[in-house]
Amino acid sequence: MTGLVDAASFKSAWLDGFVTAYGRTVRKVPGAYGVVGRHAPRPGKVSVIIGGGCGHYPAFAGLVGPGLADAAVIGDVFTSPSAEQVYRTARAADGGAGVLFSYGNYSGDVMHFGLAARRLAAEGIDSRTVLVTDDVASGTADNTEARRGVAGDFFVFKVAGAAAERGDDLDTVAALASKANVRTRTYGAAFGGCTLPGQVDPLFTVEPGRVELGLGIHGEPGARTVDRMSAQELAAELVDTLLPQLPDGADRVAVLLNGLGRTKYEELFACYPEIERRLRSAGLRPHRPEVGEFVTSLDMAGLSLSLMVLDDELAELYDAGCATPGFRALIPQVSGENETREAPYRSEGVPDEARHGGVVHALLVAALDRVSGQEEELGRLDAVAGDGDHGQGIVRGLRAAVDAADRAGSHSGDARSVGDALLSAGTALADAAGGASGALYGALLGETGAGLRLREGSSVDTTLLADAVRSACGAVAELGGAQRGDKTLLDALEPFRDTLTEQAHSGADVVPAVSVAALEATKAAEATAELVSARGRASRLGARDLGTPDPGATSLALMLTAFGEALTGGACAAEPSTESRQGGLT
Repeated sequence: MTGLVDAASFKSAWLDGFVTAYGRTVRKVPGAYGVVGRHAPRPGKVSVIIGGGCGHYPAFAGLVGPGLADAAVIGDVFTSPSAEQVYRTARAADGGAGVLFSYGNYSGDVMHFGLAARRLAAEGIDSRTVLVTDDVASGTADNTEARRGVAGDFFVFKVAGAAAERGDDLDTVAALASKANVRTRTYGAAFGGCTLPGQVDPLFTVEPGRVELGLGIHGEPGARTVDRMSAQELAAELVDTLLPQLPDGADRVAVLLNGLGRTKYEELFACYPEIERRLRSAGLRPHRPEVGEFVTSLDMAGLSLSLMVLDDELAELYDAGCATPGFRALIPQVSGENETREAPYRSEGVPDEARHGGVVHALLVAALDRVSGQEEELGRLDAVAGDGDHGQGIVRGLRAAVDAADRAGSHSGDARSVGDALLSAGTALADAAGGASGALYGALLGETGAGLRLREGSSVDTTLLADAVRSACGAVAELGGAQRGDKTLLDALEPFRDTLTEQAHSGADVVPAVSVAALEATKAAEATAELVSARGRASRLGARDLGTPDPGATSLALMLTAFGEALTGGACAAEPSTESRQGGLT
């Protein structure tokens, strides 16, 4: 936690802020830490009341609104609300058709909600209770009633709220909520523990390079610890654990990939394609998948996967519209949309029928191999005065460039063929890498290609290559608005251009010429350590990057060196054409 609010005032401070921000949707319950939707109570409608300790936003207060919960009662951090608070909140939300309580299966919640239900009954207010028991890590398959409630809460609340909204009576709402719970399973993983307000140390820690599987949402560590996994491996672990736990006859499942508070949405999305692929491979149709934060655990780093097995009735209720601060579903899903949607395409390399290879492809493969080996170091250089993503971006872009060059092909050594492949590779690199570096590298490859393809019928010799690089260098300088000495990739590119031009004037063949020019680019890149950035975000940080080579110049030098070595080693020998002449790329 950040420490913005002290522990003693944490609950009241955030709840006051929540109601102030979303007063159009919710209002506070007098004398209790609870909120009631502005739409409630509605005479003749069952009131759905959820709740538990705070620290789980958007559960529970953030799920109050038309079509979902009518009210939420909030306890202290990871602590049940009191019976008095539950009672006052229920009275404020009751519309005369009875109250459905739903919450996770924790002893404090069971006791206090139970006491409130007894008090309501004494006053003639009927109620039902549905405990959520979705966590497969906290109980065996033959004793599901002992399981705790985690992110599967959301499915149960959503079904109950929709049933109440359409006018079902109390027994029907309770039966449908119970049905949703029986058909819901959740399994989670943590990479780091959460920290309580006012405390410095987390409730538990996870060793570097390890993952806790089967965690709880109240700071409980996992059931077992394993080595850190990739996004795809973790997705497989979650799905493979849940599949045997699903009720028999499962065909269609609602899917909830839930972040626990510190895990970024982008990381959750990186996990999702493998989740959907494995579900479909198991014969399950993902229905209206949701990825985001629904039931968190303060600042815990981790995620959980929840599946609810659907029939037509549950699907209709799950799809029904709702509007709350934490979740909106205003447009029902078009029938069959998910069932007919193709799984996302994930390239496993270029299909054999699309492979062409050639000199450009071989050069870029060599560059990718060299730059990938220095990805972490490039990130470190970039982090000195930037955001530290240069290595990742360039590697990502080079992968796309390799793929594009493979499809384009450049076997003949003809200038137009090589130029076309470079154009394709540059476009792909810029698209995949993004950012300023992606645009500049894309322009470098693309403009070099554009210069070569104008010389159709010629093979690529030193003079032709030097002319194309000279034109590309000018385009890069114009695009970036930089000049030599500004501490950019131009500080390596221009020495490469100048040396290549000198080699052409001396009559050198293209293979040794590229190697000699790459050596000069490497020396120039190393010398950028003595410069201070004059362009980009680094230029606004004073001399922070003095003593550190420019990451762009460094990655370019790595690529050019790889080009030279690949050419020298003969790895890039293309099929000779009738127009090829000695000293060209043949």
